[in-house]
Amino acid sequence: MADPRGFLKHRERELPARRPVPVRIKDWKEVYEEQELAQVQRQASRCMDCGIPFCHSGCPLGNLIPEWNDLAYRGDWKDGIERLHATNNFPEFTGRLCPAPCETACVLGISQPAVTIKQIEVTTIEKAFEDGVVEPQIPNRLTGKTVAVVGSGPAGLAAAQQLTRAGHTVAVYERADKPGGLLRYGIPEFKMEKSVLDRRIAQMEAEGTRFRCGVEVGKDITGEQLRQRYDSVVLAVGATVPRDLPVTGRELNGIHQAMDFLPQANRQALGEDVEGQITATDKHVIVIGGGDTGADCIGTSHRHGAKSVTSLEIMPKPGEDRAQNHPWPTYPMLYRVASAHEEGGERVYAVSTKELVDDGNGNVKALRLAEVRQGDNGFEEVPGSEKELPADLVLLAMGFLGPEGEGLLEQLGVEQDERSNVLRDKRFETTTPGVFVCGDAGRGQSLIVWAIAEGRSAARGVDEFLSGTSELPAPIGPMDRPLTV
Repeated sequence: MADPRGFLKHRERELPARRPVPVRIKDWKEVYEEQELAQVQRQASRCMDCGIPFCHSGCPLGNLIPEWNDLAYRGDWKDGIERLHATNNFPEFTGRLCPAPCETACVLGISQPAVTIKQIEVTTIEKAFEDGVVEPQIPNRLTGKTVAVVGSGPAGLAAAQQLTRAGHTVAVYERADKPGGLLRYGIPEFKMEKSVLDRRIAQMEAEGTRFRCGVEVGKDITGEQLRQRYDSVVLAVGATVPRDLPVTGRELNGIHQAMDFLPQANRQALGEDVEGQITATDKHVIVIGGGDTGADCIGTSHRHGAKSVTSLEIMPKPGEDRAQNHPWPTYPMLYRVASAHEEGGERVYAVSTKELVDDGNGNVKALRLAEVRQGDNGFEEVPGSEKELPADLVLLAMGFLGPEGEGLLEQLGVEQDERSNVLRDKRFETTTPGVFVCGDAGRGQSLIVWAIAEGRSAARGVDEFLSGTSELPAPIGPMDRPLTV
């Protein structure tokens, strides 16, 4: 502990400034400005080096947070990134995109604003790239075993990198034209510029991981062919079936799933030509769903030049302080203002969509809603609360139900539970021997930090299956272990 009085001397929580709203909505660059190293180190000094660091319990990866906080404070960035990489393959992703459950579990957060763990993390990895210490880790020997990883999101990338470093020959299959999954085409450029992803992909290629893009497993190559060609298969296909909105008018033009809208916008931001692109330009936009995907739709709509943006959420507005049913160190439901919310628009809570109104030509012109409250049998409508909002574009961002069941999963013969998640055991192996699953496909829609943790854990299971034993890191603590199903 470099400064035992750091948390007493520096009580304020300091984060990097966001670029001015009128400036940033004119481009697709990342929202945050660079933070001075001295300020980051001052924040790192606030870490209390607790006897029991509850930040560990908040982090599915088991990140060694007090250790690299101390190293950051001392300016020992080289040792800091070694400690960080010991548990997290991609801190540049989580440092930008994770909602930081570690911070809500921070012991200092009981009486003061929590340590800025997430910002210290991203600063450590960015300093490492800047100093050239992030190098390919090429295995000393090859095992002669082959693994196919289906899906190149964070879970698939983590599994692939771990297995490549263990000496297996790994091929990652991705149906999109470039690797990255939702990291590339689901996360807007203003949250993470894709150059951040590309430099990590380059490291993986240098280590020996092979990427097979533009190949849809289940169609271009069958599950049976995949099993014949490889010694093991890892399913990291995500939970890509979106939740729909079964109301009158759903068939109208101008109503789209968020994941039809966001990938097109990402391609446009990267300078690609997008035929028939869905845009929010000069439109009244309504986003249904108040989570991260909804916020991404809001920020993207602002950059398109929307006439108005309204976000709808069926749940009541959260409070600004912890509720009694969310005690420390659990992750609380709080009213949070993302950068997209700061840029404008209205957030409406405790409402439910009743109807999407036709303009007479098959296009949506308005959305009819009603206020709701919690009743004995779930949400019930508040009498006399109906109203209409103008709507030229309605984006559905209500979450995802599970992986796509037809095709690949059927071909591989894996079983699914009642929520359509792929069944697996503690080793992440499915009901089909030699086929493993990780990430959202196995646990349901979740966080990027969980995806990386599951990819790492599944890699160890595959390594044990292929080699009989494994030197890859085991899951660190009970939160990393999936439920037995």
